[in-house]
Amino acid sequence: MTFQFAHFGTGSRAVVIGAGGGLGAAFVRAIVEADAFKTVYALSRSGRDISGAQAIAASVTDPDSLTAAADTIRADGPIDLALIATGVLHGDALQPEKTYRALEWDAMRRVFEINTFGPALAAKAFLPLLAKDRRAVLAALSARVGSISDNGLGGWHSYRASKAALNMMLRNFAIEMSRRAPQAIILGLHPGTVDTDLSKPFQSGVKTLFTPDISAAHLLSVIDAAKPADSGKLFAWDGAEIGF
Repeated sequence: MTFQFAHFGTGSRAVVIGAGGGLGAAFVRAIVEADAFKTVYALSRSGRDISGAQAIAASVTDPDSLTAAADTIRADGPIDLALIATGVLHGDALQPEKTYRALEWDAMRRVFEINTFGPALAAKAFLPLLAKDRRAVLAALSARVGSISDNGLGGWHSYRASKAALNMMLRNFAIEMSRRAPQAIILGLHPGTVDTDLSKPFQSGVKTLFTPDISAAHLLSVIDAAKPADSGKLFAWDGAEIGF
């Protein structure tokens, strides 16, 4: 089913950063199919082609590639939506820590590079491209476990902390952008548990496991409904606000 946007005008332009991942690719597909968007740029490390989108090779761990991609897109005019759909939870020699005794420098640095520093530098590259004369949104994938007030279990130290730091970055960007572009909306998004590589080892016992397409549709609905007063906040897939 094609997602129908209500608050983006015909001819809107979107950028998805992290289009090589399961959820990022789902965002691209949904936006391409929407009548409201004329142009969709799909940024990934490999420059992966997705039908209907303009593929660009760029990575959140390569700031120069983000700057180059932004310069290319800027030549075509302002954008209405920028989605940062990147993140890491586990990988080679990388697992969420269950105790402080498992903390290691290299692993912590890697998690923060991908979950905090990279999205922040992506925002640096693309916030200036947001349309100033109309509603425009920059949203980044965060996580409920990045909420300090909602943390009752502990553990997963680096992942939780990196997402909490990202939430603070987004809040700061929202305050700054409110002075420069009052219609700009900066959001953090919790997608729920999605059937992607990021969550594979941790899906056992999950009550609701979304496909990437379903999660993308939920989050695009949250984005579409957001107002400038929501800027700087963290929202779950169902539209519920999550406290920092």
